[in-house]
Amino acid sequence: QVQLVESGGGLVQAGGSLRLSCTASGRTLSNNAMAWFRQAPGAERDFVASIHWSGRTDYADSVKGRFTISRDKAKNTVNLQMNSLLPEDTAVYYCAADASLLASALARTPTAYDYWGQGTQVTVSS
Repeated sequence: QVQLVESGGGLVQAGGSLRLSCTASGRTLSNNAMAWFRQAPGAERDFVASIHWSGRTDYADSVKGRFTISRDKAKNTVNLQMNSLLPEDTAVYYCAADASLLASALARTPTAYDYWGQGTQVTVSS
Protein backbone atom coordinates (compact mmCIF):
# COMPACT_ATOMS: atom_id res chain seq x y z
CA GLN A 1 0.00 0.00 0.00
CA VAL A 2 1.37 3.39 -0.99
CA GLN A 3 1.57 6.11 1.62
CA LEU A 4 2.46 9.73 0.96
CA VAL A 5 3.54 11.97 3.82
CA GLU A 6 3.94 15.72 3.38
CA SER A 7 6.10 17.97 5.51
CA GLY A 8 7.42 21.51 5.51
CA GLY A 9 4.28 23.57 5.88
CA GLY A 10 3.98 26.45 8.29
CA LEU A 11 3.41 30.15 8.76
CA VAL A 12 5.40 32.64 6.70
CA GLN A 13 5.16 36.31 5.86
CA ALA A 14 4.29 37.47 2.38
CA GLY A 15 7.38 37.44 0.20
CA GLY A 16 8.90 34.57 2.12
CA SER A 17 9.69 31.02 1.11
CA LEU A 18 8.80 27.49 2.16
CA ARG A 19 9.87 24.09 0.89
CA LEU A 20 7.39 21.24 1.02
CA SER A 21 8.46 17.63 0.81
CA CYS A 22 6.47 14.49 0.11
CA THR A 23 7.94 11.10 0.95
CA ALA A 24 6.43 7.96 -0.51
CA SER A 25 6.56 4.51 1.04
CA GLY A 26 5.23 1.13 0.07
CA ARG A 27 6.25 1.38 -3.57
CA THR A 28 8.83 3.11 -5.72
CA LEU A 29 7.21 5.96 -7.65
CA SER A 30 10.12 6.86 -9.92
CA ASN A 31 8.09 5.91 -13.01
CA ASN A 32 4.93 7.70 -11.94
CA ALA A 33 3.68 11.22 -12.31
CA MET A 34 3.41 13.14 -9.08
CA ALA A 35 1.75 16.42 -8.28
CA TRP A 36 0.91 19.04 -5.70
CA PHE A 37 -2.60 20.38 -5.19
CA ARG A 38 -3.94 22.87 -2.70
CA GLN A 39 -7.27 23.57 -1.10
CA ALA A 40 -8.32 26.75 0.66
CA PRO A 41 -11.27 26.77 3.08
CA GLY A 42 -14.55 26.53 1.20
CA ALA A 43 -12.80 26.07 -2.14
CA GLU A 44 -12.14 23.18 -4.49
CA ARG A 45 -8.86 21.35 -4.61
CA ASP A 46 -6.74 23.13 -7.19
CA PHE A 47 -3.78 22.01 -9.24
CA VAL A 48 -0.45 23.59 -8.33
CA ALA A 49 2.32 21.67 -10.08
CA SER A 50 3.16 18.24 -11.45
CA ILE A 51 6.22 16.33 -12.56
CA HIS A 52 6.30 13.57 -15.15
CA TRP A 53 8.41 10.43 -14.72
CA SER A 54 10.62 11.87 -17.48
CA GLY A 55 11.20 15.07 -15.53
CA ARG A 56 8.83 17.25 -17.51
CA THR A 57 6.98 19.73 -15.30
CA ASP A 58 3.75 21.68 -15.42
CA TYR A 59 2.58 24.61 -13.30
CA ALA A 60 -0.61 26.49 -12.65
CA ASP A 61 -0.41 30.01 -14.03
CA SER A 62 -0.83 31.44 -10.53
CA VAL A 63 2.44 29.89 -9.31
CA LYS A 64 4.54 29.86 -12.47
CA GLY A 65 7.87 31.56 -11.87
CA ARG A 66 7.49 31.38 -8.10
CA PHE A 67 7.19 27.64 -7.36
CA THR A 68 9.46 24.82 -8.47
CA ILE A 69 8.61 21.13 -8.32
CA SER A 70 11.40 18.56 -8.23
CA ARG A 71 11.88 14.93 -7.35
CA ASP A 72 14.57 12.73 -5.92
CA LYS A 73 13.98 9.28 -7.31
CA ALA A 74 16.58 7.69 -5.07
CA LYS A 75 14.75 8.99 -1.99
CA ASN A 76 11.26 8.46 -3.44
CA THR A 77 10.40 12.08 -2.70
CA VAL A 78 8.93 15.05 -4.49
CA ASN A 79 9.49 18.62 -3.36
CA LEU A 80 7.83 21.96 -3.90
CA GLN A 81 9.98 25.04 -3.44
CA MET A 82 7.72 28.03 -2.93
CA ASN A 83 9.19 31.53 -3.23
CA SER A 84 7.65 35.00 -3.20
CA LEU A 85 4.68 33.67 -1.31
CA LEU A 86 1.42 35.60 -1.36
CA PRO A 87 -1.49 35.57 1.11
CA GLU A 88 -3.59 33.89 -1.59
CA ASP A 89 -1.21 30.92 -1.48
CA THR A 90 -2.65 30.06 1.93
CA ALA A 91 -4.15 26.57 1.78
CA VAL A 92 -3.68 22.96 2.73
CA TYR A 93 -1.19 21.49 0.27
CA TYR A 94 -1.56 17.88 -0.83
CA CYS A 95 0.89 15.57 -2.54
CA ALA A 96 -0.52 13.12 -5.06
CA ALA A 97 0.75 10.30 -7.23
CA ASP A 98 -0.59 8.57 -10.33
CA ALA A 99 -0.66 4.79 -10.03
CA SER A 100 -0.05 4.35 -13.78
CA LEU A 101 3.48 3.44 -14.79
CA LEU A 102 5.20 5.41 -17.57
CA ALA A 103 2.01 7.27 -18.45
CA SER A 104 2.35 9.73 -21.30
CA ALA A 105 0.01 12.35 -19.92
CA LEU A 106 0.65 14.83 -17.13
CA ALA A 107 -2.73 15.64 -15.65
CA ARG A 108 -4.06 18.66 -13.79
CA THR A 109 -7.25 17.09 -12.46
CA PRO A 110 -7.40 15.51 -8.98
CA THR A 111 -9.26 12.49 -10.31
CA ALA A 112 -6.20 11.50 -12.37
CA TYR A 113 -4.24 10.78 -9.20
CA ASP A 114 -4.69 7.67 -7.12
CA TYR A 115 -2.61 8.22 -4.01
CA TRP A 116 -2.86 11.21 -1.69
CA GLY A 117 -1.11 12.50 1.37
CA GLN A 118 -2.88 13.90 4.41
CA GLY A 119 -1.95 17.48 3.58
CA THR A 120 0.17 20.17 5.18
CA GLN A 121 -1.01 23.66 6.08
CA VAL A 122 0.66 26.68 4.50
CA THR A 123 -0.34 30.07 5.88
CA VAL A 124 1.00 33.29 4.38
CA SER A 125 0.42 36.44 6.40
CA SER A 126 0.20 39.88 4.83
